[in-house]
Amino acid sequence: MSSYDVVIAGGGHNGLVAAAYLARAGRRVLVLERLDHVGGLAISTRAFPGVDVRLSRYSYLVSLLPTKIVKELGLDLELRRRRYASYTPKGDTGLLVDNEDAGRTAESFRTVTGGEADYRAWQDFYDMTAQVARTLAPTLLEPLRPAKEIEALVGAEAWRDLFERPIGEVVDERFSDDTVRGVVLTDSLIGTFADPGAELLANRCFLYHVIGDGTGEWNVPVGGMGAVSGALEAAARRAGAEIRTGAEVVGISPEGEVTFVADGGEHTVSGGRVLVNLPPAVLDRVLGRTPEVPEGAQLKVNMVLSRLPRLKDAAVDPFAAFSGTFHINEGRDQLARAHAQAASGQIPDLPPAEVYCHSLTDPSILGPELRGRAETMTLFGLHMPARLFRKNPDKARQEALEATLASINSVLAEPIEDCLLRTPDGTPCIEAKTPVDLENEAGLPGGHIFHRDLSWPYADEGGWGVETGHERILLCGAGARRGGGVSGIPGHNAAMAVLERG
Repeated sequence: MSSYDVVIAGGGHNGLVAAAYLARAGRRVLVLERLDHVGGLAISTRAFPGVDVRLSRYSYLVSLLPTKIVKELGLDLELRRRRYASYTPKGDTGLLVDNEDAGRTAESFRTVTGGEADYRAWQDFYDMTAQVARTLAPTLLEPLRPAKEIEALVGAEAWRDLFERPIGEVVDERFSDDTVRGVVLTDSLIGTFADPGAELLANRCFLYHVIGDGTGEWNVPVGGMGAVSGALEAAARRAGAEIRTGAEVVGISPEGEVTFVADGGEHTVSGGRVLVNLPPAVLDRVLGRTPEVPEGAQLKVNMVLSRLPRLKDAAVDPFAAFSGTFHINEGRDQLARAHAQAASGQIPDLPPAEVYCHSLTDPSILGPELRGRAETMTLFGLHMPARLFRKNPDKARQEALEATLASINSVLAEPIEDCLLRTPDGTPCIEAKTPVDLENEAGLPGGHIFHRDLSWPYADEGGWGVETGHERILLCGAGARRGGGVSGIPGHNAAMAVLERG
């Protein structure tokens, strides 16, 4: 039986981070990946036959990846800042948040809300979240601190409004306009099925969306998400890690033995430590325990357009509107209605969603012949829990897609279908992925993109947030505490836990 200092089950981006750190520290490392490529959901794909576009098929923007990891691993990676944070249509006008023109943003708030109060409230609220981001982000790469220390770090107001009270209650109190309230609340619902007016789960989701790398900015990876995983794979291999694809882990023992299937046979290796870059439910299964399956809640729609759609708002250039996050029917009341419908087992009749166009910031993902002739559009739909797609997955996916297209068309000046590029055989360039699709295609139980519900970034018991109850087995994926999103944080923390223990 071959023996390694560390065996890593799963070659997603977090596993590659852990492999790079540990191999650089002189450990003998083996990474086992079920698929024929590494990167997990942080990949780029040519999704449409005959169309030379590298789509970030599943994950798409980068916020949580710390600059510290990028520098320490020497990653060849460029992340571009988006000038426009967001645009939210409202009737024949809309709310444009311009990161480089505060005056324009203020005027947009006045047009949409009819006054100054919500813009001032917006500035105050995001000044507070920015301070929390600067304070809290560095602690994500350290051993866990107790709650009281985090409370002292962020201050009483932020602790009360972001950690203790439901975020929906706070937003309702601070803002008066339904559209503005909705823009704030969407960050509490990405991949999370919750009522922000009652469930602190929404607060945890919101927190991770506003603290990334100390700025909370969501940046565009040049070359697509595959460039992120590609840079991490290169760093791991450069450090000496062994990476084996087409190797599905089917068993892990508390003693450090890992069984995997590859090349038509079953193999076993041993590791001084086993780092698990798999969802906790999958770890339970390979340990022989009954898994608790979480529930993901999103609809991902990938599109390639022949041109940007026209807006109802003639005062805003579509380039500006679609360069940032374009909010679709995500007002506070619209979010609440959609949540209630989904909770009752119904696909929302006007699904809230948001889109952005990667190629407007980074045209390198387009083949040379398509630059200037096509744009990518990525849509992320909210309140689409896995339960809606269990009974009849194909029919429900089509219903959800049709409802979502109707939703986006309700805020545009023309149907989005008229703007879709077509493959050489005439097929529109559009695909939809539900939580059930992610479960079946990517092996994510419940289609949960964070592997399980997000956790608070602190714990009174300390540790690195990667412990499993078995000394030799550590989590290094999104299901670890302080995991979720494309961050590398749990991969880093699992590696530090191994090195700390010798």
